[in-house]
Amino acid sequence: VQLQASGGGLVQVGGSLRLSCAASESIFSIDAMSWYRQVPEKQRELVAQITSDGRTNYLDSVKGRFTISRDYAKNTMFLQMTTLKPEDTAVYYCKADRVTGREIYTYWGQGTLVTVSS
Repeated sequence: VQLQASGGGLVQVGGSLRLSCAASESIFSIDAMSWYRQVPEKQRELVAQITSDGRTNYLDSVKGRFTISRDYAKNTMFLQMTTLKPEDTAVYYCKADRVTGREIYTYWGQGTLVTVSS
């Protein structure tokens, strides 16, 4: 599966952005899709995840501000980000996990930069 992330950019504090992650094939076979983010010299952190049965979980600092969703018709996952803060500045990556038997196959998209300016 190839993933293409997009939607990053420069936004002011309090603004909104919507990130997209387009998959090269049907996401019906994907067990979980996630957004991660990374800033220089820090580990990549999980921001939000959605499973095939629709369960979601979020990083505490983004709860109530970010919403993860997916559109099966478009084979695309989204991250709606609102009330953005400077600390949300990072490169955001999308990830897809497919479980086949006892194997987990993980796919990463390229990053998209989000910059929140004060």
